[in-house]
Amino acid sequence: MKSKFIFDAKNILVLGGAGFIGSHLCDALVEKHKVICVDNFSGSSEKNIDHLLAHPNFKFIKHDLLNELALENFVELKDFKIEFQGVQEIYNLACPTSPVDFAKNKIANLLANSYVVKNAVDLALRYQAKLLHVSSSVVYGRPAVAGQRLMETDQGVIDHLSERSSYDEGKRFAETMVHTYRQVYQLDAKIIRPFRVYGPRLALDQGYMIPDFISAALDGKPLMIYGDENFTSTFCYIDDLLSAMFKMMASDLEGPINIGSDVRIKIGDVARRIKDMLKSSSEITYVDPLLFMTPLATPNISQARDLLGWIPLVTLDNGLQKTVDDLRAAKGLKAVDYDYARPIT
Repeated sequence: MKSKFIFDAKNILVLGGAGFIGSHLCDALVEKHKVICVDNFSGSSEKNIDHLLAHPNFKFIKHDLLNELALENFVELKDFKIEFQGVQEIYNLACPTSPVDFAKNKIANLLANSYVVKNAVDLALRYQAKLLHVSSSVVYGRPAVAGQRLMETDQGVIDHLSERSSYDEGKRFAETMVHTYRQVYQLDAKIIRPFRVYGPRLALDQGYMIPDFISAALDGKPLMIYGDENFTSTFCYIDDLLSAMFKMMASDLEGPINIGSDVRIKIGDVARRIKDMLKSSSEITYVDPLLFMTPLATPNISQARDLLGWIPLVTLDNGLQKTVDDLRAAKGLKAVDYDYARPIT
């Protein structure tokens, strides 16, 4: 079903749209397009999209994507004229990611990376819509060398029977499904691999480092780093990821393409930066890693730069400050003056 009619705006379907990335994506899309956000709140929050519910270009459908999604059956989508216009673009972000709840979500991860992805590609096939599947850097496995810089052609090594395999191997299988539909049905499907994205709305108390650092610093509690003093990572602010997603969707590229920062920073330095921003007296402590929090490789982003014309633009300082401000506002606290001239070590 490919409609020849686009009325006043594209119909865009965001699967997992109430999550951290999905809700920011809906924010960015809704001013110019009609957005259908689908989520079941299993790993997300209604508060992420509350501000959008009254927007005329936004519709929310609470639905478990393990089940087929028949958009024509939802009366709330009447104004979107699905039966005539169909859907032009689909973004798939539906998958639990909470480090704290990882063990609880093992089966959910398996299903999200299989049944849910199948339903996503079937929807794209039905409407002949463009599909952007948001994969993950975990497909590369644990880097052989600390800070190893990986190209999209590098094949990671993953233990498919490990405690993490439902997510890591699941993400690899999801890419295989998207790629196979592209091969067999000539589906316009694309894949990106984000590397550690952060920003406002990342959930608290779920093992996400930056928001948990901020919350602990605000409460005067220890900032716990799940690793040792040498634990490093890269950080990509949410706005930069969205920019890459839009460029990818508008391109003729198939991917996969790495999206992230190629600058590694010690986690301890990030924690100290947050302490300074908040003028907090909290201590920094190192503890055993959570199952979900394994060291990640560094992305080689030459394809993103050369083929998409994309590079990350938001500095870590600015991204952290926006994230701090969001969480501070959520707690009803006032801002703290901060010296931006001090470099991150």
